[in-house]
Amino acid sequence: MSMDVDLIFKIAAIGIVVAVLNQLLIRSGREEQAMMTTLAALVVVLMMMVREISALFTLIKTLFHF
Repeated sequence: MSMDVDLIFKIAAIGIVVAVLNQLLIRSGREEQAMMTTLAALVVVLMMMVREISALFTLIKTLFHF
């Protein structure tokens, strides 16, 4: 249970940091770097999710003896 909450907090923290960084970069006229920062954060969060989904599938395979 604490692992689920920890993952949610990690994703929320990444989102907050990226939102602030994105606004700072846009206001300084660096829209391209702001977009790249957002895309990099999206990739990081997706990799975190892929790891969790992989663990879920492993658990399901173990549970049903596949």
